[in-house]
Amino acid sequence: MTIADAPEGTAALVAALTRAGLTIAVAESLTGGLLTAELIRIPGASLCVAGGVVAYQTELKHTLLGVDLALLAEHGPVHPEVAVQMARGVRDRLAVDGRPADLGVATTGVAGPDPQGGQAPGTVFLGLSRGAEAWAIPLRLTGDRAAIRAQTVARAVEAVQTLIAGATAE
Repeated sequence: MTIADAPEGTAALVAALTRAGLTIAVAESLTGGLLTAELIRIPGASLCVAGGVVAYQTELKHTLLGVDLALLAEHGPVHPEVAVQMARGVRDRLAVDGRPADLGVATTGVAGPDPQGGQAPGTVFLGLSRGAEAWAIPLRLTGDRAAIRAQTVARAVEAVQTLIAGATAE
């Protein structure tokens, strides 16, 4: 799956966020801005996308997004709790008029070609945050660096779509 495989999915996500009156903030590591770019390529995205933070270096996950320094020291940046804390942190860091974003989504992992911190290429964690809830989605992806990054973006769009569908069904 690549970003190009899901253009209608991204448009549907932006439409669903807009209809629900929800805002989203994005924290990215391995995707390096691709997820934010995918969201804002849709006309009207400014109604729901607060913005994105690319925290590629591990230290920036702490200083920009508030990820616990002890967690990063013990487990490194590719860890489910890091993804969760990134998703929570970006909502507050990208608050508009003092109002945090309704949803946070984060990407962290290893795109390759080499392992990082004992993690194999294709090891990815998505972080999602809504209200007081937050969770991580582990992914095991295959392909080259570009394919892993593109698949991560596509899976993040799908995950947020699922989250929105669940929120509007409640």
